Order: sequence, then C-alpha cells, then structure tokens
Amino acid sequence: MEAEMEVGMEGELWEGRAEAVLGLNLCSSVPICYHSQFGPHEDLLLLEVDDNLLPEILQNRVTIRGQPDEDAVLCTLSSTYSMKFVGTSNSVFLIPPGDSSANGEKRSSVAASIITVATGNIELILAAPKLDKLKKLLKETPYNPDEDFDSISTHKKGLFRWQDLVEMIQASEEEIRAALKSLSAVEIDGYWRIVDDKTMNKTLTMILRNSLLHDWLISALDEETVLSTMVADGFSPRIVAHCLETHGTKVRDSKGTLWELGEKQVCLRLALDILASGKMKLKSFLERWEQSVPSGMKADLKMLQGEVLCDKIGVEEWIRVFSVSALPSTPADRFSALFQERLKWEWKDLEPYIRDIHVPGLSSEGLLMKYTRRIQPNAEAEPIFSAR
Repeated sequence: MEAEMEVGMEGELWEGRAEAVLGLNLCSSVPICYHSQFGPHEDLLLLEVDDNLLPEILQNRVTIRGQPDEDAVLCTLSSTYSMKFVGTSNSVFLIPPGDSSANGEKRSSVAASIITVATGNIELILAAPKLDKLKKLLKETPYNPDEDFDSISTHKKGLFRWQDLVEMIQASEEEIRAALKSLSAVEIDGYWRIVDDKTMNKTLTMILRNSLLHDWLISALDEETVLSTMVADGFSPRIVAHCLETHGTKVRDSKGTLWELGEKQVCLRLALDILASGKMKLKSFLERWEQSVPSGMKADLKMLQGEVLCDKIGVEEWIRVFSVSALPSTPADRFSALFQERLKWEWKDLEPYIRDIHVPGLSSEGLLMKYTRRIQPNAEAEPIFSAR
C-alpha cells in the first residue's frame, strides 16, 4: 500500500530519519508504504525538545522517573521536566533508519516505509522538583545514637541508600543533593538520615561547653581537637563532624582544618531547643535565648524568620515554632497549609514562608496573584493577604 505525503521541513526533529526524506524541499512529496513492522509501537516516545535539552537526550543523560501512581517526569543531571502528551492535527510518520533510496531524479520513485503514525508528541516543560516525598521518607526514621541500627539495617525498614532515593524521588540528582543539604541529612553507614533534634541539640551544646572549658575560639575550632575531645565524651565522630558542617563554615590553614560556627545557625538551633516544649511568652523566651547564646554572638528575632510565629493574645505576645521545612513544597499545597494556620497574613510574616518556592516561568508576584487576595486600604498601609 502506497500513498503520497506532504513534508514541511520547519525545524522539527525527525528521530531516525530515513534517506528517503533527506534533503526534501518545502512542499515536496515522496511515496510511502507501510513497514513490515508497522503497528502502534506504544514503547516509542516522540519528544518535543529545545536545542538546550537535545544534547542531554542524545548522549543518554536523561532518566524518566515515576512510580505507577505518579505522573512521569524526565530528569537531566540538573533539572526536572514535566511530561505532557499533546495531540497533533497533522499526522507524523516515523521512519526507521536504514531505508535504501536513490538520489536526485530517482528519489521520487523510492517509497519511504513508515513504522508507525504518531498522533501527538510529549511536550517537556521545565518544572520544580517533587521533593515532599524525600522529606517524608527521611523524617519517618530519624537517626539517634541509641537506636538498634543492626536490627533496622537487617530489615532495611525506613532506610534509604543514594540509589534508592534516585529511583524513588522525581527530581534530578543535583536537586536531590541540594534537598538533602537543606534538610541537614547525612550519610551514615551507607544510608541517608536526618539526625533527630535532641541529638543535634546535645552535640552542639557540648561543643559550646567544651569551647568554654578549653578556651576554644568558636570562630576557629580545630577539627581534630574537637573530634578527639567529643569522642572521649562518648559522641559519634560522624555526628560531631555533621554538627560542625551544619552549624559552621570550614576554614583551612597551615595547621589543619578549622571551623567557624555561624551566628545565625547556632542562635537558631538554641532558639528552637528552647521552644521545643511549646509556645512561650515572647519576653520570657527572649530572656532565656539571650542567656543561652555564646559570648561574641547576638540573638536577633530576624534569625528566626520562617521558623517561628508570634501571636498577640490580649496584651501578651507569644512565640511558637512554625517551620517552613515542615510545609509542602508545591505552591497550591503550601498556600493551603498557610491559610489553614492563619486566615490573614501580613506580608512581613508571609514572605519567609514563600521565598523558597520557585516555579519556572512564574514570579513571586505571579504566585501571590494566583493563590491570594491582596487587601490594602491605602498606599501607606501594609498589605494583608487572604486565600483566593
């Protein structure tokens, strides 16, 4: 069976293009016939890609990820793309490689055999990584030094190696690594874990106490000295090193590796430890917080943006933990959770809880227009945001 097809060469990618259609001019025609293997070929994907993404695909640096109950995404080493089927009004014929054909004047007498007809293509759209699942998995089994690791490891319950995460999380490898860092996750015995708050609080507190006892400068803590001292006190060297990485910056000099503890990281950890038992009157909290902060550091409420909320009840002001890390990462779910917490938000309170949302092609102003209603009686008044 043969037919004529009109070919419009307007920059489309023809994967596996056969010689029979190479070099055709606009509005030319060529005979076609059905290949012996003609059929639906449901395992074939026709992708619409731009020039930036094409090299990644041709060099096999992409992976399609997703469980049976999830919409598939395509991941490069650094980015995530949603996959959306788009039907086309024109028929797209897929021609397998290796068709023999003549050149020049003989071309018109040679039929191009088609292996299938595509009714559409997969459109790839740059998307935000889906990381809520990563947070959920790691928070289900936080690490503490008293756990029976051998028992957990034997049954592999709630523990995940790097390859497990890559296969389960719909995000690129770079995005997964960045998320692990933001969650302060650490690899212990081959498994990625989040260290429980009590262990981290205890470890940091002991480092600060030792700095007073041994006259260590918290701006220049010698790694070897800290590790040997803490191990002698019964602490795990891996957790001590992780505590330094989480709360400090590495500085190298001729004598070895030094760590400078960060003011914001340390003050935030101490503040959350104080609030772990529940909400407090703001005045009482500030007194305790300032007393706990090591010499040379200054506590400032701005350090707690996105981690706590202040509520005025009567004449008293109270403070409580409300961390952005515990909120969903998708915009719709994030705003839903925020408006469940408060019906109305002032911008100074709302901004810390949405600044980490990055949606390709949508600005912060666009997010606010899509998910909130803005109320501002006059130009001088602070805007108030409620659910749309």
